[in-house]
Amino acid sequence: MKRRILLVSAVVLSAFFAPIHAQINLGEKAMGALQSGVASFTYSDEDAAAMSKEAVRKMDSSNVVAGSKDGYTIRLNRIFGKHAAENGLKLNYKVYLTKDVNAFATADGSVRVFSGLMDIMDDNQLLAVIGHEIGHVANHDSRDAMKAALRKSALIGAVSSQSDKVAKITDSQYGQLASAILDSKYSRKQESEADDYSYDFMKRNKYNVNAVEAAFTILAKMSDGASADFLSKMMSSHPDPQDRADKAKAKATADGLYKPYVQQKISNKVVAPKKPTKKKK
Repeated sequence: MKRRILLVSAVVLSAFFAPIHAQINLGEKAMGALQSGVASFTYSDEDAAAMSKEAVRKMDSSNVVAGSKDGYTIRLNRIFGKHAAENGLKLNYKVYLTKDVNAFATADGSVRVFSGLMDIMDDNQLLAVIGHEIGHVANHDSRDAMKAALRKSALIGAVSSQSDKVAKITDSQYGQLASAILDSKYSRKQESEADDYSYDFMKRNKYNVNAVEAAFTILAKMSDGASADFLSKMMSSHPDPQDRADKAKAKATADGLYKPYVQQKISNKVVAPKKPTKKKK
């Protein structure tokens, strides 16, 4: 599987969405609107949360999730556990054991961090990345992305055979909806606003704001080795990571907080407790 170089915030993660075969209850209101092809149907945060929660549950069952005693989980608990109710959101979080470099958050507050990302970023950099993902949820980007995907599915007839009394997506229909979600993208404006949220999250919680610049600098360096086709696709909807790093640096400079960032030691191993030393008689 290709390493994903971008901070991908999606209603559900594209890398693991396609293989999932499930039936998800959308609710009769949303389903009926989809069936009639109404492009401006009402789709609330609650609707998006209900669907994404089920989708993430299915994704969790299709991926290797770090256990409670795994070093990755212990580390994420230590650095992020205190933010489970950040900004009034109810967040739940897990680690996917994969070499991919990625993280995402969904409309229901599910945060998933890939171990590949945790292998290359220290605690503050990870917090900057997660802050960005939370920003998409707080700014309603995740809801809007889901709504756009559902609208597209209605246009391609993904649920045209359903009666308005049936509120489930079958495997084949789910595949069409998945394709629509995979095509959904956040705008450059939404990405920039999520970057600002990340910076403010770091500043509000008295973390090192320079970690935001440092995290994007890592991604910028990684993108140097990416294929031209991948970069072209990535840049079509996301600002250049080096530009994002420069903007974060400018914000820190304006706040009088800028200092060259020194990456801290990274360890995802379980540290065994020290044995008490015996006192000499």
